[in-house]
Amino acid sequence: MEINTVGVIGLGYIGLPTAAILASRGVKVVGVDVKPSTVEAVNRGEVPFVEPDLAREVADAVEQGTLRATDTPEPADAFIVAVPTPFQGDHEPDLSCIEEAAKALAPQLRGGELLVLESTSPPGATRAMGEWVLEARPDLSLDGADGRPQIHVAHCPERVLPGRVMIELVTNDRIVGGLTPEAARLAKDLYAVFCQGEILLTDAVTAEMAKLVENSYRDVNIAFANELSLIADKVGVDVWELIRLANHHPRVNILQPGPGVGGHCIAVDPWFLVDAAPEQARLVRTAREVNDSKPQWVIDQAVAAVEGIERPTIAALGLAFKADIDDLRESPARRIVAGLADRLPQAQILAVEPHVRELPEDLAGRGNVVLKDLDQIWGADVMIVLVDHSDFRTTFAEDAIRRTSVIDTRGVLA
Repeated sequence: MEINTVGVIGLGYIGLPTAAILASRGVKVVGVDVKPSTVEAVNRGEVPFVEPDLAREVADAVEQGTLRATDTPEPADAFIVAVPTPFQGDHEPDLSCIEEAAKALAPQLRGGELLVLESTSPPGATRAMGEWVLEARPDLSLDGADGRPQIHVAHCPERVLPGRVMIELVTNDRIVGGLTPEAARLAKDLYAVFCQGEILLTDAVTAEMAKLVENSYRDVNIAFANELSLIADKVGVDVWELIRLANHHPRVNILQPGPGVGGHCIAVDPWFLVDAAPEQARLVRTAREVNDSKPQWVIDQAVAAVEGIERPTIAALGLAFKADIDDLRESPARRIVAGLADRLPQAQILAVEPHVRELPEDLAGRGNVVLKDLDQIWGADVMIVLVDHSDFRTTFAEDAIRRTSVIDTRGVLA
């Protein structure tokens, strides 16, 4: 099967880079997104978020005519679904965006197409996507066994790091799992267009689990570091020095603590494992609870630091979930700023985030939070380092720090 045209459903932090890199290899790509502003930006050759090297790839592909965007799926040889998969209620997976995408692209199918789910998903989501397509198109089949035209459904989870997406899309190994072996082989051929890493074939459920396990591994190890920071504070030890010394052991490699865990992957994916096997995923659940509780600990530290000050000013450095990006999804820094604004209504919170131009709605709606530049916050009563942006590491004024109480959750000053 030759794939000349690809529809990418969802032009977010993963979908748009994937669309751009395919288009740069000469594949005709039609990106689909529900946000008119995103569709308009892409068709102008612009990128609606910060990701190094992506803007150039998108601009070049649009200019060459290999990439365009629309709000409705069109016929294609293959479709890649890269839509959000948040959780709801008591951390239960919300697959409504996948269902909507499946039913939106179903009318465009004629049989023989490849459908790849890239969204990080709980076990069984790929098959569910295929079944939702069949609900809208009962004339099609997932295996071709009954003579109906077959569609090929596979899962290929993204494994990239924000800030390095355009590099890691090409260099990282990929896992491809199909509902059938043929679907896995077809998906491998598609990703081989740009992927220089090894492409490993398995079944769909194993591929889904692999991504969840990768991020849960990270979450558990971060939870150990975060718990160490609480213990170190309790006994009066510098956690940064403690970890540095412990890591001199040849078989120890402790990660760095922080204000919590954010982003759409590590902060979310472990809950999919817990939901799939709640009695068995005890360590995974505990790690999530440790990391989810860290922002409240930071808030308590800040409140204690301004005790006795009638109208304190608190500088919060960073809103993104990690350094040098503008992604605020599940950001512990964002939660901390919101929590401080609510807990201390008499305080002024000066938020510094060099990668955004305006506060998100949840913070802008709180009257005591304002967005400031780094050079406008040195008179604050307390400064909290929430994100280790490069700007923060290189521009701290030592004399100002000496006059200010500092809560360094990222080890920027260590």
